[in-house]
Amino acid sequence: MTDGFDDLGWARPDTGREARLGLPEVVYGPGKSTGQVADVVRSLLAANGGPVLVTRMDPGAAADVLAAVPGGHHDAQARLLTWRPAPPLGFALAVVSAGTSDGPVAAEAAAVAEAVGLTVTRIADVGVAGVHRLLAERERLAAADAVVCLAGMEGALPSVVGGLVGCPVIAVPTSVGYGATFGGVTALLAMLSSCAAGVVVVNIDSGFGAAMAAFRIAHGTWGASARARDRPSSTNR
Repeated sequence: MTDGFDDLGWARPDTGREARLGLPEVVYGPGKSTGQVADVVRSLLAANGGPVLVTRMDPGAAADVLAAVPGGHHDAQARLLTWRPAPPLGFALAVVSAGTSDGPVAAEAAAVAEAVGLTVTRIADVGVAGVHRLLAERERLAAADAVVCLAGMEGALPSVVGGLVGCPVIAVPTSVGYGATFGGVTALLAMLSSCAAGVVVVNIDSGFGAAMAAFRIAHGTWGASARARDRPSSTNR
């Protein structure tokens, strides 16, 4: 172990990331052998106290890693391995998806968010082709501290949600749709062009990226509150 990272010879897990950002480094599973994933997970578990996550893991590879590093959990739909999930922060996140086909990306967003301490409400199949379905969920949307909003096809849902709520809206374009959707590019461009001011957009199919954006909002809010509480008060005379 060296200053801020663990030199494994073939990889350098960032053991100092939890101190800097509030969470340990998250491991991207594809492209690594199960032995490599297990070695990185052991390093991060030993060096940090927070949750350790591995994304995009299929069931077979996940089982091999869990056999090598017991104590974790695999969410098959989200393709997420988790050790030591964080306790709840008290931050409410709504994960809203346009259609059933967006489910795997929504599952990743929800599972990552829950693993890092956010309290998640799932709202599914409320796309703009039947906007009354979304309007029926206004109370649950209004209760959220942030919304992750997923849509493929024409990608219109985040604009509608952005006009209904005052909290941060994190839009996720999905690769769902026919040829003219270009694997999610149409939804991506629509979300980037949203007329709902302040909607932010992550990469195509990046449920992970959306959950981490929500965590940064939560961590920054709670961190700012803690800093304000700890700051000495002053009185101008």
